Amino acid sequence: MAELISNSVQEMAVDGKEPPAKYFYKGNDAGVLDASVPLIDVPVVDLGLLTSPSTSAQELEKLHLAVSSWGCFQVVNHGMASSFLDKVREVSKRFFALSMEDKQKYSREAGSIEGYGNDMILSDHQTIDWTDRLYLTISPEDQRKIKFWPENPKDFRETLNEYTMKLQEMNEILLRAMAMSLSLEESCFLDQYGERPLVTARFNFYPPCPRPDRILGVKPHADASAITFLLQDKEVEGLQFLKGSEWFRVPIIPHALLINVGDQVEIMSNGIFKSPVHRVVTNTEKERNTLAVFCIPESNREIKPADGLISETRPCLYKKVKDYVSIYFQHYQQGKRPIEAVRI
Repeated sequence: MAELISNSVQEMAVDGKEPPAKYFYKGNDAGVLDASVPLIDVPVVDLGLLTSPSTSAQELEKLHLAVSSWGCFQVVNHGMASSFLDKVREVSKRFFALSMEDKQKYSREAGSIEGYGNDMILSDHQTIDWTDRLYLTISPEDQRKIKFWPENPKDFRETLNEYTMKLQEMNEILLRAMAMSLSLEESCFLDQYGERPLVTARFNFYPPCPRPDRILGVKPHADASAITFLLQDKEVEGLQFLKGSEWFRVPIIPHALLINVGDQVEIMSNGIFKSPVHRVVTNTEKERNTLAVFCIPESNREIKPADGLISETRPCLYKKVKDYVSIYFQHYQQGKRPIEAVRI
């Protein structure tokens, strides 16, 4: 049975003692976590230009290049005021600043990821991430578990609702644009995404860590989503992407959203778009707050490479798959790359 970790990472950070061994990363590159890695020049896509007929062709090309090389891009001119993004960051910070007693009202239950807590323990050999999280289902709305949505800060629920509605509109624009950039029917990816997609939000709090040379905020993984939206901390870096065998730091553009494609868009695009492996490193001095929103296709929809991307020269690279998220978690906890399970 999955058990809960008794201590929050936040409490351990305040305590200042050497963290338990289960937090120490055991991967091949464990010895170089503190190495300062090069900065990626993450492509920047302007959503206004992408949706305007006179400028969309050039911006589509930029989008195509970004997701076929890095699998990620920063989006600007997205229609959300910088003051609104600051408000989203602020409600997150205020939640994690509440007393432990107040936060524990929203604690997740054993065997479930919804609510406040940290890594679910599924095996004795698992490495635990140096992070506390608040994980919430946003959509379908009838699947929301409102008891886990904080009532304090008072404007938390309303702010999250407004933010995620805007992201879902943007997700539709991007799925259409990605299909068009591959000369496919505009609704090709959206049709696979479905009418009742799963949208989840994960608020991440990374306290200062006494051993950033050996402990990760999040272990290396790629996402199970179609598209992931990340609202970065405005000041503190930490996210890194893997390209080839080298890690790269992601720069902060305070009022941009960082977007990466997940495994399900890699499958739909028959491997042309890359779902990037990424990790979060820690530091000794500053806390870091981020918010990731995952847009995941409806679980009973069949996800498969688009017919228009399969030819004699480029065969079909992935099997058809339904409910990829359940396959994903089985493999992820074993430290395997889940997408390998559906490769032909």
